[in-house]
Amino acid sequence: MKLHEYQAKSIFRRFGIPVPRGGVASSVDAAIDVAKELKYPVVVKAQIHAGGRGKGGGVELAKTRDELERHARSILGMQLVTHQTGPSGQPVRKVLIEEASAIARELYLGIVLDRSISSLTVIASQAGGMEIEEVAAKSPEKILKIALHPLHRLGDHQAREIAFGLGLSGPQIRAFTVLAAALYRLYVEMDLSLVEVNPLVVTADGQLLALDAKMNADDNALYRHEELLPMRDLHEEDPLEVEASAAGLSYIKLDGNVGCMVNGAGLAMATMDLIKLAGGLPANFLDVGGGASKETIAKAFSIILKDPNVKAILINIFGGIVRCDRVAGGVIDAARGLALKLPVVVRLEGTNAQEASKLLATSGLSFAVGSTLKDAADKIVEALAKR
Repeated sequence: MKLHEYQAKSIFRRFGIPVPRGGVASSVDAAIDVAKELKYPVVVKAQIHAGGRGKGGGVELAKTRDELERHARSILGMQLVTHQTGPSGQPVRKVLIEEASAIARELYLGIVLDRSISSLTVIASQAGGMEIEEVAAKSPEKILKIALHPLHRLGDHQAREIAFGLGLSGPQIRAFTVLAAALYRLYVEMDLSLVEVNPLVVTADGQLLALDAKMNADDNALYRHEELLPMRDLHEEDPLEVEASAAGLSYIKLDGNVGCMVNGAGLAMATMDLIKLAGGLPANFLDVGGGASKETIAKAFSIILKDPNVKAILINIFGGIVRCDRVAGGVIDAARGLALKLPVVVRLEGTNAQEASKLLATSGLSFAVGSTLKDAADKIVEALAKR
């Protein structure tokens, strides 16, 4: 689950991470009221779940009340387009009003789980204010990485090593050590998948300040952090993904035209890879789970078909906990109930797979059956080519 900047900063404050004074507003009048408690100049920052807001016109400096009103009126309600929103952009419903900071330097600091080495990794760079992916591509030598032992916290000696690498000196090294330790504690205690400060600034008077804040919480751990649940902004999520989540399905919309219905995340990834290898483009990631029922299958069909880009559907189920014949019955019922007209290729393997094949063959519906995953992927791409 992604958090807005203002939400992340409220949590930063709890952990003692220094952030600018400010407040959130959802109207021009509210923005003016927030600014009454601050000193001009102030910054007006659009609150959406995407980076690159400044380049898209979503971050403006206001030196006076009139400028604040003008910028708040302009940003609130705008369709903000950044490199992370896609061409359609994202509507701005809230703005963060903060005191402007006198910036001497911009740095980058983040913590992420590096799955390739199975450890948390601290990432830092002197090239703050830029997308870290861009820095990695153009100037990889500017990125510092320290992998942390799974059983140990971030040590002071490691934080100092990063501070030296960032070019900090004097009291800044101690301040950075405290800040980095707090960021690590935040990551672990809140069960995050990502925490990022970009930029982490050194102010004109030598202080460290988290000018931005990005937090992603691990959905699987939200039951331990009920205080985060009200922070979920459904407006920022794809409506189909929200609907799937409510039904207990894992769904992510993609840009292709082959709808995928699979049980198991790993199998779903492999299915999408095979579709791509066969010359097709997956339209979604959809994991119906290990205990898929007829109701689950019907709901999955319904969600897939709400994507107008879907022109064919590939169903790939491995029957372990769930029986293949039960899945086949759900597929048949759903196809009849929805009057399905798109090409459908089904590959069922595992428990009661033979019984499932008989049900599909005698259903009176025009399902194509894949004998292997590669065969199913090839058949769905062939079916698309004939449309």
